[in-house]
Amino acid sequence: MVTINAETELYALFGSPVGHSLSPEMQTAAFRERGRNAVYLAFDVKSERLKDAVSAIRALGIRGVNVTIPFKEAIIPHLDALDESARLYGAVNTIVVRDGLLVGHNTDGAGYIRSLEELFLIDWPKQRVVLLGTGGAMRAVAIALAQKGVRSITLLNRTEERAQALAVELSRFDVEIDVERWANRRHVLDDKTLVVNGTPLGMIPRTDESPLPKEALHPGLIVSDLVYNPFKTRLLMDAENVGARVHPGIGMLVYQGALAYELWTGEKAPVPVMYQVARSNLVHLKDAGRKDAEHRIHATMSEARQKEPER
Repeated sequence: MVTINAETELYALFGSPVGHSLSPEMQTAAFRERGRNAVYLAFDVKSERLKDAVSAIRALGIRGVNVTIPFKEAIIPHLDALDESARLYGAVNTIVVRDGLLVGHNTDGAGYIRSLEELFLIDWPKQRVVLLGTGGAMRAVAIALAQKGVRSITLLNRTEERAQALAVELSRFDVEIDVERWANRRHVLDDKTLVVNGTPLGMIPRTDESPLPKEALHPGLIVSDLVYNPFKTRLLMDAENVGARVHPGIGMLVYQGALAYELWTGEKAPVPVMYQVARSNLVHLKDAGRKDAEHRIHATMSEARQKEPER
């Protein structure tokens, strides 16, 4: 039981929709584990009230904020400053209140890398990467991988123009960039070492779908999925069946949140607790068999993806 009193610190999530978010449970559990008198609430903010919501951070003494779609870019003009990560990605997912100033950060890319490195020992300069999709989350992953110095990145998206636009952004890094047609995706993995799915294929309730045919996968791959509900997608199950290593999407979710926690508090995040809470909430949704809940999650996530501008 969380005790609320006049000294309780408030942290928040701004976005729309936010009904699917696991961050309130995950972050509040982290505060409790570290003995902090704090809670984390999700606020569904209408686009026309975003400026008011940012003003409320100061007015109400909110200690820190996460930002999710569709506001990761729109919130930038309302902040006092951006750190290097937010400037690099052109998007903000975390606001830190520092000396009365609202400073935008982005923990998405670093969270992804950290979650991958927790599972695998990776020789980054040898990695030949395939990225499926070019949405906001995948853009952060692409930039983070380029920063790590991977050998090559191949981009595939249903709309090839968006893949070409992301290729232009990545051209500032010393990495070989290639764009392939979506229809060719089954033929580009033979010599690759890491494939990342940033599409909604496999998300509840479309759990029988995968962005790749099973025959395209091979044991030399790390197969990473940004979809975190269900915990193990069809893509990841197919990958395991052919002997590939798998990286579930819950890792990025937990570590981007853990890095935000560390920015706000200056102390190490209790990652195992955050992971356990996030994982148990996914299990609850699946095991309860509540199809209405699953469809609601799918509807809100689909709406959010439609709102989020793809690069």
